[in-house]
Amino acid sequence: MSYDLVVIGGGPGGYVAAIRAGQLGKKVACVEVERAGGTCLNWGCIPTKALLKNAHLFHTLKHQAKEFGISFDNLSYDWGAVIGRSRNVSDRLAGGVEFLFKKNKVDYVKGYGSILDSAHVEVKATDGSVQVLETSNIIIATGGKAREFPGLPFNGSSVIGSREAMVLPSQPSRMVIIGAGAIGVEFAYIYNAFGTEVTLVEMMPRLVPVEDDDIGDALKKSYSRQGIKCLTDTKVVATEDAGDSVRVTIENSKGSEVIEADICLVAIGVIPVLPGGQLPEFTDRGWIQIGDRYETSMNGVYAIGDIAGPPWLAHTAMYEATQCVDGIFLPDVTPSRVGTFPGCTYCYPEIASVGKTERELQEEGTAYKAGKFPYQALGKAQAAAETEGFIKLLFGEEHGELLGAHIIGANATDIIAEMGLGLTLEATIEDFHATIHAHPTLTEGVHEASLDAEGHAIHF
Repeated sequence: MSYDLVVIGGGPGGYVAAIRAGQLGKKVACVEVERAGGTCLNWGCIPTKALLKNAHLFHTLKHQAKEFGISFDNLSYDWGAVIGRSRNVSDRLAGGVEFLFKKNKVDYVKGYGSILDSAHVEVKATDGSVQVLETSNIIIATGGKAREFPGLPFNGSSVIGSREAMVLPSQPSRMVIIGAGAIGVEFAYIYNAFGTEVTLVEMMPRLVPVEDDDIGDALKKSYSRQGIKCLTDTKVVATEDAGDSVRVTIENSKGSEVIEADICLVAIGVIPVLPGGQLPEFTDRGWIQIGDRYETSMNGVYAIGDIAGPPWLAHTAMYEATQCVDGIFLPDVTPSRVGTFPGCTYCYPEIASVGKTERELQEEGTAYKAGKFPYQALGKAQAAAETEGFIKLLFGEEHGELLGAHIIGANATDIIAEMGLGLTLEATIEDFHATIHAHPTLTEGVHEASLDAEGHAIHF
């Protein structure tokens, strides 16, 4: 059978590309070695959010029940049920993607894909059977996987990546996490909330180092109050895996220390997952090299999502998918590359950002003014007992255009969409002043932060 497009990889980039091509009336196949939805849906974005919801609910009941006038005896949890719920959520959504394949007449081909040449993809199924798909175009969307720490290989039990962290058969009493990016801080919250003694090790000066400095500082204070040991500006200099436990030796300005734990979770980034067969050229960092139209060095072969390098986010992969497909099949469309995009970390308090950080603006010499508004001054936050955090907006000094937005607090990952739209439309500080935000809501903090940038916030 001949196809207009074969997509290798069924994650957020891959399945969206396949569905979009199907919407355009093209004959499409999507090749996936595991289950539709890829890492994000099955082993990343979605199941971790289910675990985080469980953890936050338990943490709230344990520490804030009295504040809400609720009392009970013998609060407990079923670890197996906690893990089971996250798997059920993923299974339902994976089934939803498979339904969308059928709806859009996409052939879902299970197996490991290899590129024979620009017009042929070999698919080897788990039973050993092989088929070859003929196609006019190929999109590589095979994603990435957790990077191992040098000298400390994953063993699935005492040394693990994020995938294993989602399905541990029992809760560990002690966990050390190497890396305090999004994955590291999310799992730190989950396991600490259920009572695991968590130590978080980060070599950079702050947690979530890609975020604005104020955000990283605020998260460290919050986590420390929650009982998470946060070691920043700290290097791992030695490791020892005993099979049923791990010893991690760290060094910082205070000296050296040996951390002993049942489990070491390594969260230091990702490496590419490649299809088999003939492959296009790579960047010097090992990602597939792409051009402005997501084209690779092989004629008719494109690459999107994590396999093409950072920012390694599901929503950017989805954006790239539609841009790439439209660029292939719609002659009047010029694809766009990812520019401004929101970053979200689903710990508690939540973190979300878009645009420039204050540090970046200072380094490039851009004149700006900053506005900041605390959650504690919001009526909705007080009513919900979610008063931790703030909204911070950065505007250009000369023209007043929005340059960056940074939020730590409840619902941050939802609120950030307004600022993303603001950046896209080049909204000014006056535009935010003129936008009425409903009362009582958390988004009132956006309006107040814009007022604060000019020194006249009303409620703080």
